[in-house]
Amino acid sequence: MEKGDIKVRGVEEDGIAEVDIWNYVFGFVNMAVVKCAIELGIADAIENHGSPMTLSELTTALGCEPSRLYRIMRFLVHYQIFKEEPISQDSIGFSLTPLSRRLIRRGEKSMTALILLESNPAMLASWHSLSARVLESGNSPFEAANGKDIWSYAEANPGHSKLIDEAMACDARVAVPAVIEGCPEVFDGLGSLVDVGGGNGTALSMLVKAFPWIRGINFDLPRVVAVAPKFDGIENVGGDMFECVPNADAAFFMWVLHDWGDEECIKILKICREAIPQDKGKVIIVEAVLGEDKDDKLDFVRLMLDMAMMAHTYKGKERTLKEWGYVLEEAGFSRFNVKPIHAVQSVIEAYP
Repeated sequence: MEKGDIKVRGVEEDGIAEVDIWNYVFGFVNMAVVKCAIELGIADAIENHGSPMTLSELTTALGCEPSRLYRIMRFLVHYQIFKEEPISQDSIGFSLTPLSRRLIRRGEKSMTALILLESNPAMLASWHSLSARVLESGNSPFEAANGKDIWSYAEANPGHSKLIDEAMACDARVAVPAVIEGCPEVFDGLGSLVDVGGGNGTALSMLVKAFPWIRGINFDLPRVVAVAPKFDGIENVGGDMFECVPNADAAFFMWVLHDWGDEECIKILKICREAIPQDKGKVIIVEAVLGEDKDDKLDFVRLMLDMAMMAHTYKGKERTLKEWGYVLEEAGFSRFNVKPIHAVQSVIEAYP
């Protein structure tokens, strides 16, 4: 490369950086404005109206101050979260996009619960201690910010516990259909399935509905299953996965093991190995696998999740294929395979 080309390239890169740096100066704004839209119920109002709404109609429906709501909508339209459509010759209405449909609270693909969890003040506070966590070993950033680790905090604050359960159910409604469509053969021949850390049972209820021959056991802490809804074909069982797991043909994990370090994961998996048949049992893990496909459009989400684990937990992390192999081998599993699905997670099958 000629010196002149290097100089031109340097100028171009500097020009890009000059613009991109503002994304980091105001990076929190996108989350804050989307949270505002969820709390106001903008997407829900437009969905319930059944057609595009003018600013005046939205203002009346939501009880907002018109000029401030306009500024919020201008921002959301710029980022293509909502769009403007002509309603008549002299009026413009706001309508939904595929992105804003994910902001409808009870929508089929709603992501509102995850957004509300991650934008909760207790969760956001932990990010301010991230550098301290990198510099030294000690309490998790969440504990440094809130005085308790995330699980003790949830136990002491039922509202936060509910936020976590709703966020996990929100992800289940996105990920479980991808599991069912992408690798239904994983559940062939299973008579029973225990969902370890199953929360309010959303994921297991979807699996039992898709594979009705399976008897489901929703296993979580007693305080969690005490308020879990009842589903046909599912038994709610309270307990501690670090002590024992109910017997079943297979154990199922989704977004549980990434909360823990290798030592804890190995302990949990060893207990699960004892709870399944040694000849035909297996453990099904629905978790992210880092770095498998560099061209995957969701790879950036897995890297962000890894940062979230560092901020919110003591030893939790997202794992590479090699790291998953390590914890499974140490837990006594003889073999495993990984199946990609159309989601952030992959499906890992591990056999005794």
